[in-house]
Amino acid sequence: MTPAEDYLTKSEGLIARVREQLPLIHQAADLFAGTILKGQMVHVFGSGHSRIMVEEMWPRYGSFPGFNPIVELSLTFHNLVVGANGQRQAMFLENVRGFAARILRNFDLKQGDSALIISSGGCNVVPVEMAEEFQRRGVKVVAIISTTHSEASTSKHRDGKKLQDFADLVLDTGAPVGDAMVRVDGLETPVAPGSTVGGCLLINTIKAEVAARLTKAGQPPKVLTAGAVCGADKATELFEAAYDEHARRIAKYYQNLGA
Repeated sequence: MTPAEDYLTKSEGLIARVREQLPLIHQAADLFAGTILKGQMVHVFGSGHSRIMVEEMWPRYGSFPGFNPIVELSLTFHNLVVGANGQRQAMFLENVRGFAARILRNFDLKQGDSALIISSGGCNVVPVEMAEEFQRRGVKVVAIISTTHSEASTSKHRDGKKLQDFADLVLDTGAPVGDAMVRVDGLETPVAPGSTVGGCLLINTIKAEVAARLTKAGQPPKVLTAGAVCGADKATELFEAAYDEHARRIAKYYQNLGA
């Protein structure tokens, strides 16, 4: 088996792992659809490379309003790698106590909101404290982690707690310890991570289920759709309507700050 074939085989295992969690996926979709139907928002957070899953949820083709993507650039801006705004600083900030509370100070959270937090290991301070802060404010939390990797890792939280300790529902990407899935002959350590594959599978199964629930409730979502699918005019109409709806929803979380 070549390394590419090995990766594809292991990715099939990730699909199977996500399928095993369909009952939990349905629970997450119930929670998120309930929030969106009330005119509120599902707050989505990820630091480091978990930012990928945040943006997979919204905004992109095949997604719709109702999700608030919280992406802190200081924790996720990786492309410079070294120098100013480099990876060392981002990894340091990811374990600064109190940072999560400062991020959430920007939002007037509401009863009935819900949250989705993604962290492969579930052990860095900011995502753990983010879940802790959400729960403290009465917001239900769904976590996406790599269970085996998290169990093998040591938390940097002040009390040794992990993301799953502050989650009402926990979903597993199925990625292995260390994330990388492929062993290459002559190479000491594995390559090719799997958490993004498993995470995106979870994101989009939840997204599809939420869309079904909103539609069944008589509030079909405004899905960002390519002109190649629905025509240029309809695509533009959907884009404008979706972004306007997002603006109206998010405005409610700013208007009473500090009141």
